[in-house]
Amino acid sequence: MKGTLKSIFRVFMVLAILVILAFMSGIVFIIDETKQVVITQFGKPVGKPITDAGLHFKKPLIQQANYFEKRVLQWDGDPNQIPTKDKKYIWVDTYARWRITKALEFLQSVGNEINAHARLDDIVNSATRDVITGHLLVEAIRDTNRILETEVEEADVSLAEEALERIEVGRNTLEGLILERASRLAPQYVIELVDVRIKRINYVKEVRDKVYDRMIAERKRAAERYRSEGLGKSAEISGQLAKELKLITSEAYRKAQVLKGKADAEAVTIYGQAYNQDPDFYSFVKTLETYRNTIDENSTIILTTDADYYKYLKGLK
Repeated sequence: MKGTLKSIFRVFMVLAILVILAFMSGIVFIIDETKQVVITQFGKPVGKPITDAGLHFKKPLIQQANYFEKRVLQWDGDPNQIPTKDKKYIWVDTYARWRITKALEFLQSVGNEINAHARLDDIVNSATRDVITGHLLVEAIRDTNRILETEVEEADVSLAEEALERIEVGRNTLEGLILERASRLAPQYVIELVDVRIKRINYVKEVRDKVYDRMIAERKRAAERYRSEGLGKSAEISGQLAKELKLITSEAYRKAQVLKGKADAEAVTIYGQAYNQDPDFYSFVKTLETYRNTIDENSTIILTTDADYYKYLKGLK
């Protein structure tokens, strides 16, 4: 039993040593799901690309396995200073997604990913320059006329049209044009461009100052428009308020005069009834009220002895 186990152990040891030697000598190589391999012999491709994952074999020493990605790769370009159609210089920073379509032709045309990135620098930057120089600055900055397309009042629409320059293309469309132009040149290097995007746009200092001044001027113009409309609405409301206030005051005055007239008529009626009941007593009371209202301790009155004002005082004994 022990002899059998030793024999099996020896077999496994020999197999392990053979596998290690195979890897070390380069006979066996591994491909995972994300890679594809082109075998070269003395620098020249041999056979078709290997795309199946797993263990594979090649001749040691004279053959080499060249690995290439199956996945979508990233290219990130350097910012370039580009003039727009309206002669304004901007810094445009782009990035792209690409993949290797045919590993064998890719190896023969560019060799590796580093060389492919160099080709993409020329392709994408050239396409970006052609597209940007053919359009206005505002087209590269804004995507849509969303402010102009918002459902607002007619006055607000006219204000937006004054404050904002309408675009016909937009940044998203420019990115599509860059991708379209770059895709015409990329296939010669066995490169498929999946997408091209503008990562960042920045103004050169002179343009940035002008843009800020324009933004400030547009916002001031918009503010003045709103302020003017607000003053107009305020004047309209104040006029309506004054009109309604005048109507209310006039109606209140009319009602007050009617009530006052009724009160005066009622008072006259009461006075008349009181006078008719005892004219002498009424005259006496009214005379005393007159004394109270016209004479105080500091008053000096000079009257003739036959004055009616003095008739009740003359009767006192």
